Amino acid sequence: MKAVLQRVSKAGVVCGGKTVADIGKGLLVLLGVAQDDTRADCDILVDKIKHLRIFPDENGKMNLSLKDIKGAMLVVSQFTLFADVYSGRRPSLSDAASASVAESLYEYAVAQFKKDEDISVATGAFGEHMDVSLVNDGPVTILFDTKGAAR
Repeated sequence: MKAVLQRVSKAGVVCGGKTVADIGKGLLVLLGVAQDDTRADCDILVDKIKHLRIFPDENGKMNLSLKDIKGAMLVVSQFTLFADVYSGRRPSLSDAASASVAESLYEYAVAQFKKDEDISVATGAFGEHMDVSLVNDGPVTILFDTKGAAR
């Protein structure tokens, strides 16, 4: 799994002209699922994201996690994180999981995040065209891949 984490002061998703999610201070997580991803990948990703110390403490040092600040999270599916742009002019998406596999693992990851009472979790609309807005706080943007340098 791949994720782009953006520390935000606010973020939201509009789908078909209707707001489907809105959060305040927290993280926007763009989440992509690969063909070979499993629930074990989800568990690694969820644990890392919940505990990643990227929020400022009283001294302005990145020392607090999303759990520590009792922040919000907006999780949005993003299969294009697996786009291969190295040959040709059109991105290849052959490494991305099929829609049914991706949706199952995306829903599993969201359910794991929701188990934590210290985090408020909102989602986009899987498989739909979405308008995603955010105010990046910092800016802080972090790339995460459960396979590490293997990809």
